[in-house]
Amino acid sequence: MGNGNISLLFVVLLLLFCSSGAEVVTVDVHAARQLIQSGHRYLDVRTEEEFKKGHVDNSLNIPYMFNTPRGRVKNPKFIEQVSSACDKEEKLLVGCQSGVRSLYATTDLLNAEFKHVSNMGGGYLAWVENGFAVNKPQDEL
Repeated sequence: MGNGNISLLFVVLLLLFCSSGAEVVTVDVHAARQLIQSGHRYLDVRTEEEFKKGHVDNSLNIPYMFNTPRGRVKNPKFIEQVSSACDKEEKLLVGCQSGVRSLYATTDLLNAEFKHVSNMGGGYLAWVENGFAVNKPQDEL
């Protein structure tokens, strides 16, 4: 076996070990809005504090991270909480504030064998920037 073959084998093995097996599909807010209108459930993974300031109508809030005195920490019961609220066959669209936490949350859900999960790129900020309907507390309207 020459050096080229060993290098190629190493790269292939590295890819096998590093890939999670889950391929995240990210959609923009326009596609996301259409998915919600066609029956996808919107899972908002922002903190409760963020959610209370405004959110997409009819969304389910299960935080992926919590604010603590030491900064944000991952919700250790995230998968368990989503599993109790949603079926693994349900079509889910995952969103957060800007699209980063939702990417991690979507990956975790796919790895937990949720079948139809997509990430909303740009998050709630992009949703608001596009002028799409949101649910806000009365004092912030």
